[in-house]
Amino acid sequence: MATSPCSSSGVSSSSSSGFSMDTGLEIKTKSVEQTLIPLVSQITTLINHKEKPKKSEKTLQAIQRVGQAVNQAVARFVTVGETIGNENRELKEEMTFACIEARRAGETIAQLTDMRIGECRDPDGRVAIFTDKMGVVKAARLLLSSVTKVLVLADRIVVKQIITSRNKVLATMEQLEKVNSFQEFVQIFSQFGNEMVEFAHLTGDRQNDLKNEKKKASMAAARAVLEKCTMMLLTASKTCLRHPDCESARINKEGVFQRMRLALEQVIEIVTDSRPNEEPEIAPISIYTGIREFKNKVEGLRENLYFLSKENLSTMLEVILEHTEDFTDSAYTSHENRARILELSNQAKMELEQLVSVWMQAQTQKTKDIMEDLEIAILKTCQCIMDLRRELHSSATILAADLLKFHADHMVLKALKIAGAEGNLEAVAEYTCKLSEQKEQLVESCRLLRHVSGTEPLEITCIHAEDTFQVTGPQIVSAAETLALHPTSKIAKENLDVFCEAWESQMSDMSILLREINDVFEGRRGEKRAYLSLPRPGKHSGNLKTLKPMKLDVEEQGKIAKLGLELRLLTSDVDSETEKWDDQENEVVRNGQTMSSMAYTMYLFTRGEGLLKTTQDLFQQAEVFAAAGLKLSSVLHAFSNQLEDDDKPLLLLEIEKLVPLSQQLQMTARTPVQGKAATFTKVDACIQKSKAIMMIISQVLPICCKLLRKCKAGNGCYRSPQLWRENKIQNVTHEDSLDGKSVEAFGVKSLEHHVANLTFLESK
Repeated sequence: MATSPCSSSGVSSSSSSGFSMDTGLEIKTKSVEQTLIPLVSQITTLINHKEKPKKSEKTLQAIQRVGQAVNQAVARFVTVGETIGNENRELKEEMTFACIEARRAGETIAQLTDMRIGECRDPDGRVAIFTDKMGVVKAARLLLSSVTKVLVLADRIVVKQIITSRNKVLATMEQLEKVNSFQEFVQIFSQFGNEMVEFAHLTGDRQNDLKNEKKKASMAAARAVLEKCTMMLLTASKTCLRHPDCESARINKEGVFQRMRLALEQVIEIVTDSRPNEEPEIAPISIYTGIREFKNKVEGLRENLYFLSKENLSTMLEVILEHTEDFTDSAYTSHENRARILELSNQAKMELEQLVSVWMQAQTQKTKDIMEDLEIAILKTCQCIMDLRRELHSSATILAADLLKFHADHMVLKALKIAGAEGNLEAVAEYTCKLSEQKEQLVESCRLLRHVSGTEPLEITCIHAEDTFQVTGPQIVSAAETLALHPTSKIAKENLDVFCEAWESQMSDMSILLREINDVFEGRRGEKRAYLSLPRPGKHSGNLKTLKPMKLDVEEQGKIAKLGLELRLLTSDVDSETEKWDDQENEVVRNGQTMSSMAYTMYLFTRGEGLLKTTQDLFQQAEVFAAAGLKLSSVLHAFSNQLEDDDKPLLLLEIEKLVPLSQQLQMTARTPVQGKAATFTKVDACIQKSKAIMMIISQVLPICCKLLRKCKAGNGCYRSPQLWRENKIQNVTHEDSLDGKSVEAFGVKSLEHHVANLTFLESK
């Protein structure tokens, strides 16, 4: 018997007995989905037992214990659900109804698994059960449906919390926009900061819980805007208060407020799955997606000559070639690239014409020669379209790399700062034109990268980068104009610095984005970096008030450069090891890749590059990295539990080193320090411990890979997590193996804030 994971539209399970159930509710978060999967397995186990007419006494007792355990846990779960309903009146009616149904279904399952009811003994003394199997199926469907409804209703409270938090932020923003005195501004901004921290915490948790990768990327983009704009809002507002009659300062400030409002609205659209005025979502169109679908359709002709029309295939190619005009029409595409793209586009048309001709013949006469010609035509068409994809990728990535290299020194920004500080409006106007030209180049590059991004999350990131350059450019100009009009103003200078730093940060982000796009194209998994959320309320707030974020100076960067390089080499080792795995979706691989990405970001910090601008940024990243290390150790333990091999102790030995190191790094990152020397010592300790963790990961990965391949070859014992669960259930259904040790209890898991107690099955 096998259990299937929750589908996008609900949770379903099926078995050879014909049992299946679907809640009919869309599940959008991992927490709800993972809560339901074990329940489906447990209920299906009971149903499979009901299918067997004769069982031993031991088996009957175990079945009865499982049924009673499920019923008792449902009763506890329902009590929690009713409490949530009482505390949230708008959900009370629906929650009460769902809880009543769940309680009734749990009681029914307990009755149907009570082996004292409806039994008789055969001549051999074995018990024959006459309970109607359909009654169990009906009760199981009702239980799963009602439990899912309770969980989904509880999840709505998380959404409500985010909306309430957003409303608080908006209300305080309105006050900040209207404030007229510094004293009042400082008081309100302090409240605004606390509200933004709470909002970042809530949305960060939600982002991590989302199942849809595209929505997760959109949430990350919106949160990145809010994080960067918070500092912009502070300096832009202070500048406006200091120079109330300055038009450029007002424009600068209004731009920040408008961008924050749009980002807040985007977050709400994601968590509520709605759009303003019910406008349909316009999906970004990329050539990569079109080529992938076209190639799949062409290759599908091998299996079925009639599943699509030649008009459909021709239309798909036309759409692809239409989008290649974004490359051929671009002023930044080289003459060689443009000529090659046009040549491949024409060749693709001819190859498709030949394919259609042979395809039409094959539909009427399936001779060996014609089928061979069809295969050749398919191969040529696919090869041509992939050559086109390669050329487009080359064109987009070379342009991006050249632009990043050319503008790496940020000379235009430096010149704008100097011109503004000198009060030279003519020079500001001159460099404004150069910045506008640079902005257009980067925006165009982001548009082309979007076409070859390779995944929906990376497409979203390209769009976010494009928007950021588009908006930040004019904001830098207005900030520079304000400084030029008030060259002695410290706050105007600070404001320009903040906007320039945002531009530089986006350039660093674009460099990482380019690396990820190349990883996807070359067949490596393009892992998104871990998002650096704002600290949780009460957890680090004390440190934030007493510690001023610092940057490493040149001397300190020199001292730590060797250590950073060693960390960089370890990330390469880990990346190299993960590429050797056949299953790139394996949890061990995915966690290893994520940690490698984080370590690479810390390496960039040692060079004064990348996303981590201050020591406080590094400490936050180190804490996230440590938490990821603890998570990886859990994944590795689960992996080792599925192995039986002489090398297993070696793996366990390495895993045991990972936990204390991760805990030490966590403590180091959280410990407050004072002074420049102490801060550098803490930076050094964080990098050292991160390096030690990466060293262990680089050693663990090849061991795991070796054990996995060895076991798959039949020289050991390994079962995938899914097979392990299935085999466990199959073993439980065997009447001689179902004893007290296999009984699982339906318990309660506490979630943060108001939504406590989502349910899960826990092995005893």
